[in-house]
Amino acid sequence: MDVFRTVPVLRSGSIFKRALAFVGPGFLVSVGYMDPGNWATAIAGGAQFGYALLFVALLSNIMAIILQSLCARLAIASGRDLAQACRDAFPKPVAFMLWIFAEIAIIATDVAEVVGTAIGLNLLFGIPLEIGVIITALDVFIILLLQRLGFRWVEAFVIALLAVIFACFMFQIALADPDWGGVLRGFAPTTDVLHNKNMLYLALGIIGATVMPHNLYLHSGIVQTRDFGESLAEKKSALRFATFDSTFALCFALLVNASILILAAATFHKSGNTTVAEIGDAHKMLAPLVGSLLAPKLFAIALLCCGLNSTVTATLAGQIVMEGFLNIRLPAWMRRLITRGVAIVPAAAVTIIYGTSGTGFLLIFSQVILAFQLPFAVVPLVMFTANRAKMGDLVSPLWLTAISWLVAIVVIGLNVKLLWDLAFG
Repeated sequence: MDVFRTVPVLRSGSIFKRALAFVGPGFLVSVGYMDPGNWATAIAGGAQFGYALLFVALLSNIMAIILQSLCARLAIASGRDLAQACRDAFPKPVAFMLWIFAEIAIIATDVAEVVGTAIGLNLLFGIPLEIGVIITALDVFIILLLQRLGFRWVEAFVIALLAVIFACFMFQIALADPDWGGVLRGFAPTTDVLHNKNMLYLALGIIGATVMPHNLYLHSGIVQTRDFGESLAEKKSALRFATFDSTFALCFALLVNASILILAAATFHKSGNTTVAEIGDAHKMLAPLVGSLLAPKLFAIALLCCGLNSTVTATLAGQIVMEGFLNIRLPAWMRRLITRGVAIVPAAAVTIIYGTSGTGFLLIFSQVILAFQLPFAVVPLVMFTANRAKMGDLVSPLWLTAISWLVAIVVIGLNVKLLWDLAFG
């Protein structure tokens, strides 16, 4: 990437100032918690099952923290992002297939962004969905402007929108007045998800919406925007700060991620509207259920901010994936238009044929596709970070490698279980 080692890092001084230089990449990664696809799965999950799927949100958050720490470790220890590491390690046919899977994941993410942003424009300004889908192609100019100003401006833009999203949801939750006892019980583990196909489908969608494949490529690339030095001591210090950045950002994002589900449970599930899955329907029903006309406005503002944020991260991930796997460098605007163009086709088709009734299904289905792509990014990541020849003294300790393999097994197991249920259930 053009921004490689462009953000200066203090070599001495207070820990706070040194850590502050690493704040940013984690928040770009945390956008995966709040993209429009996540809204659809969380709304459907909260409406159907109340607070029960909060445990899945918590589990996916823990999985994300572990995997993103591996991404930072890989980048800092080897100087390679995940895509580059795959190109180095695997035969060309294998690397090519992994690139295809990564591109499918980015397109699935883009579909969610297209639909979500179009819905946000429709709810706030009354722009028809079909027109909104086309307008989303213009967001490439936002990315170009931010990248010209510098990578810190990209991070500041994302963090500012995250703050708006957080404020909107905190206010809506206060209006909804959820059952806090039920919320706490919802974070407790349950085996119901393994016996209920609909619950499993939504649980897998939540995991796919949170632990997103493109985020693994993204994080391993943007961590290297920091000019942290080459000595072992400097790399160890950078790893500590980068891990703290991603862990803090993902814990903060869990509040928003869980808030979407809590809001749906406290309003729709509580009132018996258990079939709500469409974002547009949720927007319409909020005002009478919480007794405030402000709630749906905040809902729409947060949705639009989510769409814009996801645009930034998907663009960067697309650059990292293409440059890393194929060693081909394309201008940011061209790369963005290619992926957005591919995503617009299914999004436009669904909105034109089915209108708002089909967007909820498309959003949830896109997140399930992401979950199916996860193993093809997670397995190489765990393999590389456990390889001393590649990682040197920063190789993952045995306990971290064991936990990481457990995460990979859980993701793959959930995918197999869902496939079996869909085929034979």
